[in-house]
Amino acid sequence: MRHFLTLKDYSKEEILEIIALGLQIKNELKNGEQKQYMPNKTLAMIFEKSSTRTRVSFETGIFQLGGQGLFLSNRDIHLGRGEPIKDTARVISSMCDMVMIRTFAHSMLEEFASYSKVPVINGLTDSFHPVQLLADYMTMIEHKGADEPVVAYIGDGNNMTHSWMMLAAKLGFELRVATPKGYEVDSGIQAEAEKIAQENGGKLVFTNSPQEAVKGATVVTTDTWASMGQEDEKEERIRAFEGFIVDEALMALANKKALFLHCLPAYRGQEVSEAVLEGAQSVVFDEAENRLHAQKGLMVWLYQKQANR
Repeated sequence: MRHFLTLKDYSKEEILEIIALGLQIKNELKNGEQKQYMPNKTLAMIFEKSSTRTRVSFETGIFQLGGQGLFLSNRDIHLGRGEPIKDTARVISSMCDMVMIRTFAHSMLEEFASYSKVPVINGLTDSFHPVQLLADYMTMIEHKGADEPVVAYIGDGNNMTHSWMMLAAKLGFELRVATPKGYEVDSGIQAEAEKIAQENGGKLVFTNSPQEAVKGATVVTTDTWASMGQEDEKEERIRAFEGFIVDEALMALANKKALFLHCLPAYRGQEVSEAVLEGAQSVVFDEAENRLHAQKGLMVWLYQKQANR
């Protein structure tokens, strides 16, 4: 059984294969050819964390593939209200063809997957956000930013940072992570990513200086300073992240053709300036659209692997 819980579980070839399939399906759609790769299949979408892009992209995606999505919030099902995760997993996976989960604890996702009879996709956990990285790298390919990239990540050492680390480690490119002191990445995930990077020719650099990270970078990316569930830390984080805004001055240190990425939602004037987000180097809205196409590639890839077992 192939689940998609973290990029750590996938080879470079598999990651690129999924993205290539997503690009193929995207081009077919743009050319008016909408193939039903998953006719009459059902995707259960479990949301413990709400999201604009995750719900719209997965629900639209499975529909365009010929299937149907079922939106299940924690108010709609017994998960989190007393029923063991393993019971929910066995029931839902006996009725649906695939499951996407967006939740808090990564351990919950892992437990669900261990009891599921069908592929499970990580739509986001507090530790990783791998589907976003498929969309990000697809966008880099389309905008010529995937040729020996040097990526600078500026901000919190969160699930996005961890996923960038895994992508760089697996694909073998250079990633520079700049976080404020006290907001560094998880040390265990860092050690794991560094080991994988050494095996694949990747390079991971960690610093507390945004300027050091951005200098000469071909891709600059960031994320919100206070993620869902950290709202009570917002003011403290704004103070701690002073000087970590990706503005015109910081972007000027990057390669002159550098791309700017952001997974959204973006808070203008905090992690990114209005000028950068809306500027010529920003490809964030192409990136947002590519959530749809990359995830369609992922769902079809997983479905085909399952069908061929």
